[in-house]
Amino acid sequence: MTIHWCGTGLSAIPGLRRLIEGGREVTVWNRTIEKAQEAVGDLTQDIRAFDIDALGAVLAKGDVVVSMLPGDWHVPLAELCIEKGANFVSSSYIAPEMKTLDAKAKEAGIACVNEVGLDPGIDHLMAHALVADYRASAAYDANNTLSFISYCGGVPKHANPFRYKFSWSPLGVLKALRSPSRSIRDGKPLDVNRPWDAISSYEAPLAEAETFEVYPNRDSIPFMEDYNFDPDWKVDTFVRGTLRLNGWADAWSEVFREIETLSGPEGDARLKEMSDQFWDENSYDEGEPDRVVLCVGFKAEKDGAEVYHKTYVMDAWGDARGTAMARLVSIPVSLAIEAVLDGKIAPGVHAAPSEEALFSEWLTHIGTLAQHMQIVDHTA
Repeated sequence: MTIHWCGTGLSAIPGLRRLIEGGREVTVWNRTIEKAQEAVGDLTQDIRAFDIDALGAVLAKGDVVVSMLPGDWHVPLAELCIEKGANFVSSSYIAPEMKTLDAKAKEAGIACVNEVGLDPGIDHLMAHALVADYRASAAYDANNTLSFISYCGGVPKHANPFRYKFSWSPLGVLKALRSPSRSIRDGKPLDVNRPWDAISSYEAPLAEAETFEVYPNRDSIPFMEDYNFDPDWKVDTFVRGTLRLNGWADAWSEVFREIETLSGPEGDARLKEMSDQFWDENSYDEGEPDRVVLCVGFKAEKDGAEVYHKTYVMDAWGDARGTAMARLVSIPVSLAIEAVLDGKIAPGVHAAPSEEALFSEWLTHIGTLAQHMQIVDHTA
């Protein structure tokens, strides 16, 4: 069974190299062969120019296709996998079009595994671990009032005046700032039109406590079902969001004001100009360490008193192994591929695994990728 790894961008390399070095049969596909050769040419010569028809011609039953390509490739590649009886893995969010393939994937007996990178991915594993721990604890009571937070961010290890640095084109970050979000606050849905309308302060219980700026992103509410929340639980807070260095909102205030005024083709052109400028002024220097902070917290209260409160925290930064972002995105992807090949993931469309044996195994491995990772018990 062959792993067909498509895409060798910056966040793909550590996981890809891990699979090749581990003796797995891997064919590397990339739109530019030369870039793939720079990344893994010292390990393999099985590198081909990405073309979906060429891939389809060699794809065999039981193979795995990995899409580290732009998001619009995920569904066509998953459909190809269903047609050929191959499996599919991606680190990206499950799009509605991907979700509709669930029945076809089950009928074909293949797994389509998504959301197995950093965020989404490691955050899901931490959430599953905390919810399972709470359900098994003496504090569990269906009448408790619950609060859940999940904040993740890639930030510079050494802060700059802009309070942010870019590993790749800033355009995606700028476009995300135009996106609305939905979460739960004070027991009710909270709809936010722009991130800067909901920035708050969060003290992360890292090895040394540190305060960050955070804001909700996307629609958090469907993840309550994904995280095995009972429909009748009393949820006061549920938010998945983005984490930034303190001072980020002030440093970006002019960016927010301008983005609010942009629309249409002219607005898109201006966003591209801003992206190019930010890349020139605030991209990582060669060898400069990045940093990733992830905090997932679960709290239960009874009659106003905390009876359960734990936070899964991770702090990682670039070192001799390369960037923190690259290894935390791509190595979980490689773990998902191995799980698929070993028959540990059932047919159908899935996000990161909720089975305790798998998420525990993965989190143990991920702990070796970060400089600091632990579960903080606030009630101990």
